[in-house]
Amino acid sequence: MRSLEIRLGGSGGQGLILAGIILAEAAILDGKVSVQSQSYGPEARGGSSKAEVIISDGTIVYPKVLKPDVLLALTSSAYKSYKEDVKETGLIIVDDSVEVEQESKVKTLKFPILKTAQEVVGKAYVANIVSLGVIAELTKIVSKESLEKAVLKRVPAGTEELNRKALEEGFKLGGVPWDK
Repeated sequence: MRSLEIRLGGSGGQGLILAGIILAEAAILDGKVSVQSQSYGPEARGGSSKAEVIISDGTIVYPKVLKPDVLLALTSSAYKSYKEDVKETGLIIVDDSVEVEQESKVKTLKFPILKTAQEVVGKAYVANIVSLGVIAELTKIVSKESLEKAVLKRVPAGTEELNRKALEEGFKLGGVPWDK
């Protein structure tokens, strides 16, 4: 039975809670079992934000992520807070603005997620969708088709094409690993 624990960390306003919901929904569309949880600081924007998703081919015994297989960190504080929890066989994905420790035992890949959202897609607020494309491309835990369906179902009306472009750019980034 294949199971994957994913933690998405960043700051409030980056859309990581929505990203977690979308990722869990895509897994369900693929016929898998999934659970999603979230936590965030009391601030509306700028405080810490964390979404967790467990995706499995079978029963999920405990609904919280204990040792993530994958950590996405869009901020330095998320990286510092959660990097120690990741399994040694896991993967840490960070935005290229995040400074990482070179002595990490966990494979760490840097991608220009925030820059791609702002400069290529044209809107910084789609960094969460770019991130989902990167995660899906690297892990293959959900199909591209199901992820796109889940994205388009959850994003605000009128932003579908923008978010479709963000997802495609994420797939492109995930297909070309950047610096460690």
